[in-house]
Amino acid sequence: MSPKRNKVRNIMTGGTECVSENDTMVEAAKKLAQLNVDALPICGEDETLRGMITEHDLVSRGLALGKNPNETKVGEFGYGKPVTIGAADSLELALKTMTDHNVRRLPVIDGKELIGVISITDVVNKIDTEGQSDPAEGKRN
Repeated sequence: MSPKRNKVRNIMTGGTECVSENDTMVEAAKKLAQLNVDALPICGEDETLRGMITEHDLVSRGLALGKNPNETKVGEFGYGKPVTIGAADSLELALKTMTDHNVRRLPVIDGKELIGVISITDVVNKIDTEGQSDPAEGKRN
């Protein structure tokens, strides 16, 4: 992979919306459906990152445990310090971080600002396309 293109910022999904820590499970599920995504960052009232919420969390850590989806706040799902990656970090570091923490997506930060999300699928797709001819470079990798 080209070192300049081998950065998280080049393949992340930017403009990521958050779900509020005070939103209910139902509100989070609706937002996931509206945005057609399976995960969203959880942000606090002060816009700080609190964690990630996934469809799987809503089912396995919410409904399956008998939590009331109309009353349970999403903030209950954000635990510990969120695992993040910097926008200027390498894809290799992103992949290692995902593996080390057993997560499939990472919020991307630039300084303290949340600027996007990168998924394991993003990284794998990038690695897969690197093996194909790149017209911009005029050679095969």
